[in-house]
Amino acid sequence: MYKEEHITTSDDLCMKATLIDGSLLTGKMAGPKLHIITLTKREGQDYGFYLRVEHGEDGHLIRALEMGGVAELAGLKDGDRIIRVNGTFVDSLEHSQVADLVRKSGMSVTLHVLGEEAYKTAKANGVNLADPHSQSGQSQPTMNGVSAPAAKAKLCYLTKNSSGFGFSLMSAKGTQGIFMTDVVSGGIAHQAGVKLSDRIVEINSENVENLSHDQIVQKVKAAGDKLMLLLVEEDTDKFFKSKGIRPSMVHATVRHLPHKPRIADMTKRADGYGFILKEDPNRAGHYIGEIDKGSPAERAGLKNMDRLVAVNGQEIDNCRHEQVVEKISQQGNKCSLLVLDAETEKMYKLGGVSPLLYWEEMRGSPPSYPAHEAEAIPAPAVPAPADVDHKPKLCRLEKTAAGFGFHLNGILGVNGQYIKEVVKGGAADRAGLEDDDIVVEVNGMNVEMSTHEEIVKLIRKSGDTLVLLVAERTAYEHLKAQGITITPQLLNKEPSADVPAPAYAQDDERKNTESDIERPATPPAQTRSRSSSSSSSSSSSSASDASEDEKL
Repeated sequence: MYKEEHITTSDDLCMKATLIDGSLLTGKMAGPKLHIITLTKREGQDYGFYLRVEHGEDGHLIRALEMGGVAELAGLKDGDRIIRVNGTFVDSLEHSQVADLVRKSGMSVTLHVLGEEAYKTAKANGVNLADPHSQSGQSQPTMNGVSAPAAKAKLCYLTKNSSGFGFSLMSAKGTQGIFMTDVVSGGIAHQAGVKLSDRIVEINSENVENLSHDQIVQKVKAAGDKLMLLLVEEDTDKFFKSKGIRPSMVHATVRHLPHKPRIADMTKRADGYGFILKEDPNRAGHYIGEIDKGSPAERAGLKNMDRLVAVNGQEIDNCRHEQVVEKISQQGNKCSLLVLDAETEKMYKLGGVSPLLYWEEMRGSPPSYPAHEAEAIPAPAVPAPADVDHKPKLCRLEKTAAGFGFHLNGILGVNGQYIKEVVKGGAADRAGLEDDDIVVEVNGMNVEMSTHEEIVKLIRKSGDTLVLLVAERTAYEHLKAQGITITPQLLNKEPSADVPAPAYAQDDERKNTESDIERPATPPAQTRSRSSSSSSSSSSSSASDASEDEKL
């Protein structure tokens, strides 16, 4: 016997629980395994696939994958069916509705997909794909084809409108926790990154895991028009529980937050960086002021009254004015400042969130925290002594069936590309590459001012042998500060005879992107060619009255 409780509050929140003799209904039929893939693109870029509905074919199909595009690199296949978009079940929606959900997702979208055969088998067996419990298991989430190295909670910031926050709350007897349900597609919560079945961990920096449903409803009401929620998705929750980890801010991603800190990377001129550091008698902290027109500070995006949070990843809130000035001076002729404008600071304070989380995600390495937090955070790397002989590394890689075994990362507004996620025992690891090594040359060509796409293209063109001149980050910064050009001649030995003579490629625009160099080489995105691995004859047919076709 089924029993459903529906308790409506005076607000837009409710509690739902479907029970069988007091237990949450879970469904017994083993179902297909969904793949969870998050695609992230840049401004002006598309995801590199067509969403289609076709005569004689059920579901919303992935077609015409762009070789080297975001979707193809993420592992989507021709004929895959999209089951959910950002947690919203779409198999029963109209084609235009699904396309709108993807478009309105912005620069990032999370898709639950099934392969062609798995989808058809599920349909033939009458599996209810709308039931999140009907799937036998879900793959580890991937971001642009890269498996998440560790599950993360997520911070979502909601500003209420006349329709409310756009979600309901669900609890069930025998199941610990309060969960999100009825997430309105395109609503405030959905746009903020909230998904169906997310579990609430914190509300405005207060842990609410042990509170009752009614108490949490009251917390939401008391918060007024603004909410900072710490949430965990289903798979993330399972991961944390399996590791005995209690989710907190240090485990969270800030990528969903609408207001972001800024990283200002500056190179000093003869007259300095072109700003002053000042203190406000009415507010704690260190602030940017009197920015010179055309200065490195202005070009780096610093604004008047930005609050300075960190210098090269080192938090400075507890430092005196003189100490902060000294820290900036110690960086030589280059400096990276993490700053907040007033609106971003207000949002971060509401959730008790450290802006250093943003630095960590952008720079790809943990920030250094104040001493009082040292017991919970790994200690930052100790800088190399001044008498260390800083040298680059010349690494020769021989591609294996798994590729070269590393990722190439780039950061918006920051010169240079660097190595991440070196596969242990892979080609890169054996050649001596390490995480955060900065790429200086590819097969003899200097790439310090090249775009991410240009470097990826050079690597793909290299065939089965790749020669990289790299420098560990500290060595790179030391050599640059000394005005030393980084070439193979800095090594004790002469460069290998098969390394081409250096050449130089320049491009003023830097991209915020990541490429998976483990993958077999594929043509770059600019090729715009289409690939179809499906045996279905409709995969290469043109759109007709019997099909709908939209590029995403």
